[in-house]
Amino acid sequence: MTCPASSPGGQRLSPGDTGSYFCYDNPAALQTQIQRDMQVNTTKFMLLYAWYSWPNVVLCFLGGFLIDRVFGIRWGTIIFTCFVCIGQVVFALGGIFNAFWLMEVGRFVFGIGGESLAVAQNTYAVSWFKGKELNLVFGLQLSMARIGSTVNMNLMGWLYSKFEASLGSAGPTTLGVTLLIGGVTCILSLISALALAYLDQRAERILHKEQGKTGEVIKLTDIKDFSLPLWLIFIICVCYYVVVFPFIGLGKVFFIQKFGFSSQEASAINSVVYVISAPMSPLFGFMVDKTGKNIIWVLCAVATTLVSHMMLAFTMWNPWIAMCLLGLSYSLLACALWPMVAYLVPEHQLGTAYGFMQSIQNLGLAIISIIAGIILDTRGYLVLEVFFIGCVSLALLSVVLLYLVNHARGGNLNYSTRQREEMKFSHTE
Repeated sequence: MTCPASSPGGQRLSPGDTGSYFCYDNPAALQTQIQRDMQVNTTKFMLLYAWYSWPNVVLCFLGGFLIDRVFGIRWGTIIFTCFVCIGQVVFALGGIFNAFWLMEVGRFVFGIGGESLAVAQNTYAVSWFKGKELNLVFGLQLSMARIGSTVNMNLMGWLYSKFEASLGSAGPTTLGVTLLIGGVTCILSLISALALAYLDQRAERILHKEQGKTGEVIKLTDIKDFSLPLWLIFIICVCYYVVVFPFIGLGKVFFIQKFGFSSQEASAINSVVYVISAPMSPLFGFMVDKTGKNIIWVLCAVATTLVSHMMLAFTMWNPWIAMCLLGLSYSLLACALWPMVAYLVPEHQLGTAYGFMQSIQNLGLAIISIIAGIILDTRGYLVLEVFFIGCVSLALLSVVLLYLVNHARGGNLNYSTRQREEMKFSHTE
């Protein structure tokens, strides 16, 4: 089992998703410029991430339904990619017209498309590769998405300085034009979506292949049947991802202020989590597939993340060490945590369980993004890091509880792959 799709928090996997991933972290790559040119504090700046997450508190439940019952996979992918494109253009126009509220509207529209696009394009992957090279395909898709994130982190600041030189000054117009050029990647995603629709329709005609469906059946009444281990997994998911994505969103200025890095150096180190996860996610996915023991791997990932945040908060050690640890642990956690849901709920409840997990993850990201901005404006980076350490400590406590509850109930979450195969064999007899 591979790392399933999710929000920015989990793994958003898709062939045309590189553009969406590139633009998702545009604010992080241009934090200094946005705050200066739009004259906003960190709290308002972090609203650009919160507005992305708010629609997905609800849309995580609706994405699969819309693809299966309303649009179909091909039109669904095209429509959601259009939302991403429109959102990015509106975001850029907010800069050009010096209207921060318009930038917020753009991020909201972008969010409507971004997460549902991930669901649509995973459906493509499953319909084309199920039972064959699905793990490899998911790994390659994730790597492509991460390349988009990495290029964004290292390109946008440089692009801004070039436009600043050619336009003669910094300011909202320079910012807007830079974001508009960044939006070209979303146009490439739309072209990919159209090409994919054509190829899928051609395959249906020639191979008599059915159009892909998500297979998700969302029933909110299923939530009352969720077990204690599943709720603990939800808590781990929220408490873990809120210390990764909001930190990356604010990381560039942190590295400039605390470690005296140049803007380009700060962008490079801030993108290292994505650089590492591009090659490591498929490898870790393969490793977890071969070994099992999911809870132990999650424990290792959360503990390593705690160590990396403590290093960033309390030491002046070279931050490359801490960020490399964070990149490794982030990649490992995704491959070990998300598949555990499938061991706890029957197949007909998987859509509800994953939808709910993504929903509360987005709720957590939206709320913590705002809190992180407020802490940074009033207390500074040290208190923010202590807050993140508190969140990841809560995740660690939840992993330990999950281990104990699973052990006490004789659960299979920490089985080795061999034990799982033996159990499956004994069930089929």
